[in-house]
Amino acid sequence: MFDTMTTTKIIGGFCGTFLVFLLGGWAAETIYHGGAGGHGEDHAQGYMIEVAEAGAASAEAEPEVDFATVMASADAAAGEAVFRNCRSCHAIEDGKNGTGPSLYGVVGRAVDTEAGYTYSGALEAVADIWTPEHLNGFLADPKGYAPGTKMGFKGLSKVEDRANIIAYLDSLDG
Repeated sequence: MFDTMTTTKIIGGFCGTFLVFLLGGWAAETIYHGGAGGHGEDHAQGYMIEVAEAGAASAEAEPEVDFATVMASADAAAGEAVFRNCRSCHAIEDGKNGTGPSLYGVVGRAVDTEAGYTYSGALEAVADIWTPEHLNGFLADPKGYAPGTKMGFKGLSKVEDRANIIAYLDSLDG
């Protein structure tokens, strides 16, 4: 079935294909990198991108606002508007849990103590009682503040929003 001529044709076909790939690679190197060697000293950068130094960037950063100062002027009505983001998982009625625990009376309550809700246990490692300061840290970055928490929310970046929500939650239980 296979004679010498058929075997020769098959080997010649493979060698021809390999030669086409080698020549194609060489042509691509010549087109994209120029010259025979590619990376010579004659290659200059087309344009420079100006980058600010790290010291200059930190000097221009916003000054950090003291949370106690913002909390003193927090607006519970504005916090109620921001709380709409939380309603999909949390209820504000006493004892009514959703995907997350009820937040009725959360300010001043011991961590991981809402009846009928199963906690991950990650919060107990960072706080004992939900003080405004602990709530602020948790609401800023839940996964960063308590690694392993079940809360999937990314956090609130504005300290004013966090203070307003905490004031709203604190106003619920009288």
